[in-house]
Amino acid sequence: MAIKSFRVFFFALLLLASPLLQVARCQSEAEADVAEAVEGGDLGIVGEDVQDFGDGNFDPAPGVETVCVFPKNSAKLVLAGEETELLVGMENVGESTVNVIAIKASVHLPFDHHLLVQNLTVQAFNNATVPASAQATFPYIFAVSKYLQPGTFDLVGTIVYDIDQHPYQSTFYNGTIEVVEAGGFLSVESVFLVTLGIALLVLLGLWLHGQFQRISKKTKRAPKVEVGTGTTDASLDEWLQGTAYTQSASKSKKKK
Repeated sequence: MAIKSFRVFFFALLLLASPLLQVARCQSEAEADVAEAVEGGDLGIVGEDVQDFGDGNFDPAPGVETVCVFPKNSAKLVLAGEETELLVGMENVGESTVNVIAIKASVHLPFDHHLLVQNLTVQAFNNATVPASAQATFPYIFAVSKYLQPGTFDLVGTIVYDIDQHPYQSTFYNGTIEVVEAGGFLSVESVFLVTLGIALLVLLGLWLHGQFQRISKKTKRAPKVEVGTGTTDASLDEWLQGTAYTQSASKSKKKK
């Protein structure tokens, strides 16, 4: 019985796991295609009059402060494959005008920033300036890959600018975001886990039912012991008359 139940459980587990394995394989192939597109594709459109400082890393300029806000999205939820907007605030407390060039961002694994997941769109600005002792807000719209697995990731956002033809950059956000699937609250993994849990509960119920029936059958088969008064057959006494059995029985009655 136990071996049969184990075989049924193992077969059910294989049936339930097969869709997830297929989805994981499709996701891995799709992510490979996305990686190739990112490496060979265009990261953004830079205006003709905008100075391009390349992909170098620069230091932040003194007197420039930045802040980031996710409007109407305090939980920082990002729908995979759909656009998400954030606002970058800049305050210039210096003496020179700040020329904003572009905003860029990237997605990394939370436990190691060296593991890049995706480079996001570079959004360039034409003639965007922040005068001295002034503040300004710049929108940044990005979208993570629709094939990105739901979970927690780190988003690193940088704004690139120049002051007196010297390039600088400031990191306006370096924190976590929650990537969720678009179009529903249940992911493929959630459906698989719920289905697996229901299957395990059904198998456990069947096993308990079989054990209960086995115990019930053993209880019904137990022999019943009846205790009553003994009766003596008269014909048996007549047949035994004159034998040693009747003599010993008569002697025992006399002693009593």
